[in-house]
Amino acid sequence: MSADPCCRHGYALPAENPRLIRDIAISRLSNFTSNGKFSDVNLSSQLYKHKSKKGYLVKLQVYSVPNLKRIPFKEAIKGDFRPTKVGETFGPSWSTHWFHINVHVPVDWVDEEVQFLWDADSEALVWSVDGVPLQGLTGGDGNDRRHEYILTRSSKGGDIFEFYIEMACNGMFGTGKGDSINPPDPNRTYTLRKAKLAVPNKLAWKLLYDFQIIKDTAQNLRSDEVRSVQALYTANAIVDIFRAGRNGSLIEGHRLAREFFEHKNGGAQHRLTAVGHCHIDTAWLWTFDETKRKVARSWSTQIGLMELYPEYKFVCSQAQQFEWLKQDYPKLFEKVQEKAATNQFLPIGGTWVEMDCNIPSGESLCRQFLFGQRFFEKNFGKRCKVFWLPDTFGYSAQLPQIIKLADCKYFFTQKLSWNNINKFPNTTFYWVGLDGSKVLTHMCPSETYVAQCTVEELVNSVRNHRDLGYSNESLLVFGNGDGGGGPNAAMIERLRRLKDIDGVPRVEMGSADEFYERVERESKKLNVWKGELYFELHRGTYTSHGLIKRYNRKCELLLRDVELLTTLTYFMEQTLYRTQFHDVLPGSSIGMVYDDAYKMLDEVQKTCERLRNQALDALFKLPALEETREKGLAIFNTLPWKRTEVVKVPVSDGLDVLQQYSADKASGYVLVKDTVSVGLQKVEIQRHDDVKPATVKFDKHRGFILENAFVKAVFDSHGRLISLVDLEKSREIIPDDAQGNKFIIYEDIPLYWDAWDVEIYHLGTGREANLGTIKIHEDGPLRASLLLETKLTKTSSLSQVIALTAVSTRLDFETEVDWNENRKFLKVEFPVDIMCDYATYESQFGYIQRPTHYNTTWDTAKFEVCGHKFADFSEYGYGVALLNDCKYGYAVHQNVMRLSLLRSPKAPDDQCDIGHHTFKYALLPHQGSFLESNVIHEAFELNVPLIVRTLSKNRTNILESLSYFTVDAPNVILETVKQAEDSDDVILRLYEAYGGHARVHLKSALPVRAAYMTNILEDNLVKYDYNQDDGIQLKFGPFQVITLKLTMR
Repeated sequence: MSADPCCRHGYALPAENPRLIRDIAISRLSNFTSNGKFSDVNLSSQLYKHKSKKGYLVKLQVYSVPNLKRIPFKEAIKGDFRPTKVGETFGPSWSTHWFHINVHVPVDWVDEEVQFLWDADSEALVWSVDGVPLQGLTGGDGNDRRHEYILTRSSKGGDIFEFYIEMACNGMFGTGKGDSINPPDPNRTYTLRKAKLAVPNKLAWKLLYDFQIIKDTAQNLRSDEVRSVQALYTANAIVDIFRAGRNGSLIEGHRLAREFFEHKNGGAQHRLTAVGHCHIDTAWLWTFDETKRKVARSWSTQIGLMELYPEYKFVCSQAQQFEWLKQDYPKLFEKVQEKAATNQFLPIGGTWVEMDCNIPSGESLCRQFLFGQRFFEKNFGKRCKVFWLPDTFGYSAQLPQIIKLADCKYFFTQKLSWNNINKFPNTTFYWVGLDGSKVLTHMCPSETYVAQCTVEELVNSVRNHRDLGYSNESLLVFGNGDGGGGPNAAMIERLRRLKDIDGVPRVEMGSADEFYERVERESKKLNVWKGELYFELHRGTYTSHGLIKRYNRKCELLLRDVELLTTLTYFMEQTLYRTQFHDVLPGSSIGMVYDDAYKMLDEVQKTCERLRNQALDALFKLPALEETREKGLAIFNTLPWKRTEVVKVPVSDGLDVLQQYSADKASGYVLVKDTVSVGLQKVEIQRHDDVKPATVKFDKHRGFILENAFVKAVFDSHGRLISLVDLEKSREIIPDDAQGNKFIIYEDIPLYWDAWDVEIYHLGTGREANLGTIKIHEDGPLRASLLLETKLTKTSSLSQVIALTAVSTRLDFETEVDWNENRKFLKVEFPVDIMCDYATYESQFGYIQRPTHYNTTWDTAKFEVCGHKFADFSEYGYGVALLNDCKYGYAVHQNVMRLSLLRSPKAPDDQCDIGHHTFKYALLPHQGSFLESNVIHEAFELNVPLIVRTLSKNRTNILESLSYFTVDAPNVILETVKQAEDSDDVILRLYEAYGGHARVHLKSALPVRAAYMTNILEDNLVKYDYNQDDGIQLKFGPFQVITLKLTMR
């Protein structure tokens, strides 16, 4: 065969330039920067000019703190230090080890940046010798690793440095065994893998950042886009010319990268505001005390980045964390204040913690803002304008009003992108609350609050933006988070390169305030979302860890009573609101967190009870009289309406007002009629011939019957409610062949998030618990009851007193459970003869209505919902409410009402809900629809019992009734009476509860001089003239919250 004619005639062949095969080329690009098997010849091999050898130039000594203690710097440096070296292992989990480090820089490293590299697979904090926190370190090989600490930007050669490192034996996400959300492994150890000096190769690092952006552009733009193709060819050209050990190839690589970056965007390109952020859960897979150290590690690092990058801005929420920093790290707190003054370190959020928004009461949400905004204003000179809540498990429909009343204007979150059924339809929109208040809201379309500043995240900010027609802007919230850490230098370097390159959205550093102000000013008419922002995930958090939910409800109401009686509650409130953090109160933290939380809340409860007793002693203080053997009763009603109810009283010698004794004879019952509103009075000995007794009997054909003048309830021999008749209406409430008070146990195995989630498929696994036995317990005349006892399963049991008083239609179920299950879910259900397409659930300062059918996926997603003290199911003319004293998970489907009682998830706490539980629920049939009923009052009365005191009879004889406050509209609730934060004035908070208008006369027995309408922060807004005889008149809109300040004469 003859030779090629071109060659025969001496023509030169063109250099081969083969077509790039995209998939192969992309894989090649990844290999160029990997730390894997090609790291000896790829770009990774050039990132450092020099590294010290193991054991050279670095002297290490260690002091291991005994007994898992966390000690301050001054105590640590007095410890018994011993020599140590790389390769030694430290532990166990949660222990602390302090390292004293001396390093000697080689004399020939002149004019070089020198770094200290540290990796112990754990978290650590660098301290100066004079006790200033300098920077956090994160070990391991994850994206959140931070191994380097810069000793000097320009070495003189031969420099000597001395410092300390506080090593914590936990990772960024705790110490979970096998998976971060598993229960902590108490015996985990951590090996010191690295402690050396190094000189970075600045050219190589710059090329690395360049290359990452170009490679990501090739990967994340569509393959048929010009810029994707250009990026692919440019990145491959950089790899082609690279030669390990030759700086010239790095310089040439930079030249190619600059040519790519020189192509800028057009004016219509999407605009991103990049905001540095470090989400630190106040407690989660670690304790509150460990969070304090996470804050110091993370925030000290951000201070260092601000020195290196003047354009860098960092937002940070949660006043509690700032308060911890101020207390434990005062020098670092001063640095934070300095950077806040230069508009780089930006407090945001306005609340004490990033709280759960499902379970806390409306007043608790107000206090979150009150404490948060006051802290930020006192320590940083201004209030926060953005309510910042990236990570919580649902958003109450009253939040827009509360946000506005807290002097905030804007709202940010991201969590709804986790919905597992429906995609939320908006990105930038106005959220309208129950009362009509609206707040500008944004959810970053990158769909993460821990962005890494990648091309993919920027591109997703356009692709996922659902309101581009109205707003061509979005936030990019970047930085490692949940366990802290925050942004690193690599992220900021990537942002510098991404600022304005063709094909990718423009991005610039900025503040959240600036972003919202610009959107508000420039955007066209935005969409509106009305009502709650229901989170279609983590529904199990309404029920997990039932004890903390009980503590929360009881402490909220105790504080309410105490504040009405005294003003000495500031410290306890901060403790309660700390435990309302969005991974604590929902029940999704490790067991150690609840050990701490229960101790704190138990102390709150005991202190509140002591203060309440002291306040009552003062309120019932009478002239000095000789004590008599005869006793009388005095009561205090803390609710703003008159009450008639049967009260339980401890038996006391000389007390002659009891009309019935309890089953154990330790207590008795007395009927109290028409109490005063928010006030005190004595209990008179009266005959109640007009009150038909409550009775109980056994009928062998029908079952056990509880009856009073209003209702007749029939239970079968196993404690199931088989009939409930409204005697006045002659109406049967339980459908034929159905039973109420039926305990159903479900298999509770979610897809992943154990303590967080209950999935819709659990509804197909329910079975009735083992049946029990029932007997007569109390036989009237004021209260009749039955006692139910059952072994729910082989390992769990229940005891329940089912009670009916003489003066109410309400059936109470006083319940105790010993629970020892593995991933089971206990609910109680009541089928009722009611037809309606929606049920009504109490929420903060109002209620919300949700469907009772599964017509659409939006309806179906609400198979488990959050309610506070009641859920009501009404049709025209009649309804039934299911009340409770400490539960939050509800479901009403078709005609079956369910209350979620207990779960038993195994991660992150394998003892979640295991043990003894006490709670109460009640079934309340009522005439009229919900809006015509007294359900709200009954729910309050179940939760806020009358306060009873036994006094000497000669004292009660001269006790005069006194009502401190009266409100003459049944749909307006006086929720709060407290002392003002900055004066002796009295603060009242009232709300319209039924969704209508009201004109209200408010009167007080206090010597009021004037009244002001204020916001939540107690700023005076409007002055009212106060007349001691007539009080003041207030006008309410639907669900409106009004705060008043009363000044005294």
